[in-house]
Amino acid sequence: MKRAFQSMNAADFARSLRAGRRARRGLTLLEILVAVGVLAMISTLVYGAFDQMSRIRKGVERTSDRFHQGSTALARMSREVQSAFLSLHRPLANPGLQVSKTAFVGTDGGTRDRLDFTSFSHRRLGIGEHASDQNELSYFVSQDPDSPAVDLARREATVIDLEPRKGGVVQVLAEDVVSFDVSYFDPLTGDWTDSWDSTQPTGQFERLPQQVRLELVLTSEGGGAPYRFVTKVPIAMQAPLTFGIPR
Repeated sequence: MKRAFQSMNAADFARSLRAGRRARRGLTLLEILVAVGVLAMISTLVYGAFDQMSRIRKGVERTSDRFHQGSTALARMSREVQSAFLSLHRPLANPGLQVSKTAFVGTDGGTRDRLDFTSFSHRRLGIGEHASDQNELSYFVSQDPDSPAVDLARREATVIDLEPRKGGVVQVLAEDVVSFDVSYFDPLTGDWTDSWDSTQPTGQFERLPQQVRLELVLTSEGGGAPYRFVTKVPIAMQAPLTFGIPR
């Protein structure tokens, strides 16, 4: 029994010795290649997942920016159109002394309408700015000089002169515009019209529309359906200003 126990211990010792030698040999080339291949596959899957998440995040941010740009432009136009006004204060005895002219002119241009008017919507932001709340405003579609796209532009002149469509500073309200459509509700006829002119006797002389419908369509990211923004704006001051005019 003692001899058998010694032989078994010798056999176990030999097996453990061979196992130790194999452990000290390390990994074979095939095992290293398999490990590298598995690691590369896992890395590719992880990178693809993060890349997809990054593209989705950027797409959501671009979409959010477009919606913010369109809604902000429509909100600003709504606020300013609400403050539109006309004035009958002019030197009737000597028209040559007239230095200002109020107007509300909407020109139908298909998908590129234009609106020129005077309003009480100017906000004095600069310290010591010599300006009142009166201004001349224009909204129109303009070609972008740096790309084939067209933009919605806004012109503002803080001094009302005899040219309601000229002068002032032009800035971009919205980029990559598909269309800008404006229509006007005439309280006398009860119908919507595509144009308005308060300066011509053949138009809507010395009158303002009761409501203005603004529709702005912007291109979408990725070539999808365009973003459409629509609102109806009531004009508070329907009658022209006549205070101070002798009756």
